[in-house]
Amino acid sequence: MPRQSTPNIYGGQAVIEGVMFGGKHVNVTAVRRKNGEITFLEVPKQDKSWVKRLRKIPFIRGIVSIIDSSAKGSKHLNYSAEAMADDEIEPEERAKQKEKEESGFSLTMIVGVAIAGVLSFLFGKVVFTLVPAVLEEYLFQYAFDNRAMHTLVEGVIKIVLLLLYLWAISQTPVIKRLFQYHGAEHKVITAYENGEELTVQNVQKYSRLHYRCGSSFIILTVIVGVIIYSFFHWDNVWERMYIRLLLLPLVIGVSFELLRLTNAVRDIPVLRFLGYPGLWLQLLTTKEPKDDQVEVSIASFNRMRELDAQYEREGVLEQPAPNTAFDPVKG
Repeated sequence: MPRQSTPNIYGGQAVIEGVMFGGKHVNVTAVRRKNGEITFLEVPKQDKSWVKRLRKIPFIRGIVSIIDSSAKGSKHLNYSAEAMADDEIEPEERAKQKEKEESGFSLTMIVGVAIAGVLSFLFGKVVFTLVPAVLEEYLFQYAFDNRAMHTLVEGVIKIVLLLLYLWAISQTPVIKRLFQYHGAEHKVITAYENGEELTVQNVQKYSRLHYRCGSSFIILTVIVGVIIYSFFHWDNVWERMYIRLLLLPLVIGVSFELLRLTNAVRDIPVLRFLGYPGLWLQLLTTKEPKDDQVEVSIASFNRMRELDAQYEREGVLEQPAPNTAFDPVKG
């Protein structure tokens, strides 16, 4: 089939034994359970009007999108983790835990999960911003006087730490499978963008790498940070750390816009190279998925599009189908 002229832009993320896709009106996670069935978490999207306005403002929208996706993504990741844990316990114990969860279920719990997701992102970003700066300061403080060179070395240290971290966690079985689902997510989006019928065979022929990926965003923040930090002077390590934290929102905002640009020009041969650093990093953060993993990704994507289309027709979302977990809390 020919590529669609104006396909919708979809994004997603891998979760434990599954994939989440975000549509225009709903976020859907599909998870493969231990017994082979696929269950879903469906969360309607109802952003506040002020959030929608911020999403349209260049440089600001990047920060808003990252924080928002961290909050909502944590809910779906938590669902997949609970599903995995649920498959490992006996039926009697499962019934007792379900009764406790239902009695203790509250908006406070949902907000807590969202806040934890945001704090985890912010903590990780701060650590990967400050640790390389401190290491470079103490290892190369007297190596040269050029501040731009110090910033460049700091960026190299940051990339090395990032690669070592990703390599280390990718050796664990759970993260390896998570990265396979990440690859499955990319394959489904690429197949859709090329107008393919979403079958396992059709999806598997596409690359596991995609220009519009969070992994690409991570490497872009390193590159953009090196450039922006080079324009600022510091006298000691504390001032250096303070400047990094102060400029972090700017680095995130500029990186987000650059990510959008690299995706927009990916079909222009001369400019395709702008997205290559992110694609190279995805060689670590994605792995080739198996057919059953692609099947889960397709199920999630199709269910998301089905609910989106229903909302466009009727303005409401239907009740969950059998074997579906439905989260009524607004996403």
